[in-house]
Amino acid sequence: MLTVDFSRFPLAPGDRVLDLGCGAGRHAFECYRRGAQVVALDQNGEEIREVAKWFAAMKEAGEAPDGATATAMEGDALALPFPDESFDVVIISEVMEHIPDDKGVLAEMVRVLKPGGRIAITVPRYGPEKVCWALSDEYHEVEGGHIRIYKADELLAKIRGAGLKPYGTHHAHALHSPYWWLKCAFGVDNDKALPVRAYHKLLVWDIMKKPLATRVAEQALNPLIGKSFVAYATKPHLPRLSETSETSETSEAAAK
Repeated sequence: MLTVDFSRFPLAPGDRVLDLGCGAGRHAFECYRRGAQVVALDQNGEEIREVAKWFAAMKEAGEAPDGATATAMEGDALALPFPDESFDVVIISEVMEHIPDDKGVLAEMVRVLKPGGRIAITVPRYGPEKVCWALSDEYHEVEGGHIRIYKADELLAKIRGAGLKPYGTHHAHALHSPYWWLKCAFGVDNDKALPVRAYHKLLVWDIMKKPLATRVAEQALNPLIGKSFVAYATKPHLPRLSETSETSETSEAAAK
């Protein structure tokens, strides 16, 4: 289940991609299938080992085209182990709401992104997330849990403040919002409650079968109750030093 829409966030074969806070690796796997050179990074060593196994299985099964590469590694989002301007693309999905120093994470992503590179950021949407917090303290008051709820304008302001230029937004996963409301109402760890089990079966069926009816319904509901807010941005090209000097010299000459 992808949150990033690759029709709005296109990848080219050979693009060097960082999936930051990759979790189980869903976006990293899709980028690998599209021919990218992928680095999947997360602080959770157990998940990284699983992602590495899936990368190996995908290679063995021929799921990735020639030239595509994939690496899974442990790392700290606030101290990325990469040189400046290392990546064409950075993805960070459902991660920033967990990290106290979100501005620091943004700064690190901008540092490793090449000028002209693209970044996709997804976070839980304000409205549906507020409902979850209201229904259950357990939902967010856990170690490593959600520590903030972003309003769209707030996140976009932070993206601009980091030196990025947003170019598009949308919402995703409307059908998942009621599922999490049910989980919060019946107990986050209570998977035996009948409404939770029934709705989970519906979601699994939807993911596996992709029926037209639920696809249309989710597309219609996303602007209203989409579980995730997704923002896309680019890192502007800075003027070269020689161009800056020439502009300065021209301005000085015109002033004389």
